[in-house]
Amino acid sequence: MALRIIAGELRGRRLGVMPGLRTRPTADRTRGSIFNILGHAVRGTQVLDLFAGTGAYGIEALSRGAAAAVFVDIGRPALKVLTANLAACRLEARARVIRWDAGRNLNCLRGGGAPFQLVFVDPPYHAGLVAPALRHLESARCLTPGARIVVEHAEDEPVIATASFAPQDQRRYGRTRVSFLVWEAS
Repeated sequence: MALRIIAGELRGRRLGVMPGLRTRPTADRTRGSIFNILGHAVRGTQVLDLFAGTGAYGIEALSRGAAAAVFVDIGRPALKVLTANLAACRLEARARVIRWDAGRNLNCLRGGGAPFQLVFVDPPYHAGLVAPALRHLESARCLTPGARIVVEHAEDEPVIATASFAPQDQRRYGRTRVSFLVWEAS
C-alpha cells in the first residue's frame, strides 16, 4: 500500500510503509476526509501523533501548517520508517520522535514542551488501547483547553466519552470509525 500526503506544502509526497500486514496505515481518502473536517484548525498547532506508525497523521498536519509534532510509537520497525519519512520530507526540525508504549502511560510527555492542541490516536484495532490512551492523555496534563482529539478505531470498538473528553462528531469510513473529541479541562 502506498501512502501520500494529501495537501499542503508536501502535497503528493509519498511516504514509506512497513512491510507485511501487521501495521494498518490509514487510507489516503480517510485521512483526507479527517483533515477536511479539521480544516484550518490545524495551522499553527502543536500536534501529538500517538501510535504513530508511519507518521502519516503528524506529517500531514505538518504539511498543512502545524507548528510542530511529537510522534510516539513503541515498535522499532515503525520508528525506522517514521524517521525515514521525516527525513525524506525534511521535517526533522519540526518533529520529535519518542519510543514509548502509549498503552502503559504517557509519562514521556509530562513537563516537556508546549501543550498539544491536536492529538491523533490510532492504536491497533481490537487491542483495547483507546480507553487507556485517553486516560493517559488526561493524566499527562499535556493538552490545552479545547484541544481536539481524533481517534481512529474499528467500527465495533466503542469510544467512551468522559467528563474530560466531550464527543463532537463521529464518522464511518468502511470498517473504520473516526471519533472527534474535545478536551474540556477540569
